Amino acid sequence: MTHESRNHRLPLRPPTVTIKQHPAHAVPRRRFLPLGPRTSMAVFASILMSLLGSSSAPTPLYAIYQQHWGFSPITITVVFGVYAVAVLSALLFFGKLSDHVGRRPVVVTALFVQVVAMAVFMGASDVVALMTARVLQGLSVGAAVGALGAGMLDIHPRRGGFLNSFAPMLGTASGAIVSGLIVQYLPAPTRLVYAILLVVFALQALAVLAMPETVSRKPGARASMIPEFKLPRSARASVAIAVPVMFAVWSMSGLYGALGPSLTRALTHSTSVVWGGLPLFVLAVSAALTTVTLRSAGARSVMLLSIGTLILGAAVTVLAIGSGDGGTGSVIGFFVGTAIAGIGFGSGFQGGIRLVIPQVEAHERAGVLSLLYVVCYVGLGLPAIIAGVLVVHGGGLIVTSREYSITLIVLALVSLAGLLHNGRRNKNRLEAQVPEA
Repeated sequence: MTHESRNHRLPLRPPTVTIKQHPAHAVPRRRFLPLGPRTSMAVFASILMSLLGSSSAPTPLYAIYQQHWGFSPITITVVFGVYAVAVLSALLFFGKLSDHVGRRPVVVTALFVQVVAMAVFMGASDVVALMTARVLQGLSVGAAVGALGAGMLDIHPRRGGFLNSFAPMLGTASGAIVSGLIVQYLPAPTRLVYAILLVVFALQALAVLAMPETVSRKPGARASMIPEFKLPRSARASVAIAVPVMFAVWSMSGLYGALGPSLTRALTHSTSVVWGGLPLFVLAVSAALTTVTLRSAGARSVMLLSIGTLILGAAVTVLAIGSGDGGTGSVIGFFVGTAIAGIGFGSGFQGGIRLVIPQVEAHERAGVLSLLYVVCYVGLGLPAIIAGVLVVHGGGLIVTSREYSITLIVLALVSLAGLLHNGRRNKNRLEAQVPEA
């Protein structure tokens, strides 16, 4: 047989190439490089710090705004109060939204609103623009804190729980003091700090887009935006004990946020804006360190410490601001009282939540938490506005601050009486409420 006939009978075929087909789920399609759990946790915590930092950043600037625009202390406290109202409104309407649409969409939207708020701050030329920026800030913070907190708990319950209480305090502290340093020593004092924050928020939004979603979407987003308050019978005794001290410690924060700059200026006779941000910085740092130290303590012990340190801190503050002409001694006493009050702030907030939440069922927690946050933000905003009115139409700054502090002492004593009365019946049960390891 010839070579040609063999080729005709056995035609040559190209070699078969086998291509492995991977299942579709083995190679997921991603538009962005996903971040790992640790990095995602760090991003969420950094955003929480930045949001709370931006909320306290205007505090050292109030004196400059007042000098340029000529408004009264009442206006300062109203500007502070509208922020609290905006946060409260966003918490009520958007606090549970991320459970339905996901954490990422809520956080990215909140960061976008923050970018807009920073732009409004940078271009502000009157009180109306200042209030507009504060409202936008408040709406952003109120919408985001729930999603950020839940996102950190999704990733790691224990670490997320700790960061939920630690990051806000650290953010509040850093925002006030860093803003003061920028305003004091760098150019464009009413614009630069907001420009820096604008860039930070934009970068954080990009980081969130590179993160995987931690929850699946579920229906009911529209219904979740209807405010809901529930107070089960099992939690009523604990709420009655926790509410006065939580209101008091957040009112203390409102005092330092709204009147702190004017108070330190009166005590130190200094026009430095760094002094203006220092009281809130000391209060928040003390609260943050307390949160770390007491993370494993029992709820009743934490509440007792909060009440005791709040009374002591307010008493020291009363003596300091009423001791003569505001010399060095009164300044030192004022900051000592601030640091002690910070212990009461940090322990009172976490102690109140730890006292109440174990008393309710899982499906009741959102409503009860909403009620507690309402108390906190009413405590933050309303007394500060009243204090601003009294500064102008009452006894002045020093007298009003003294009366403010005495009122906080009375609230703390009311809470102490309730805690001791309730403790006679169920001390062992409350003492056993220790956070999960």
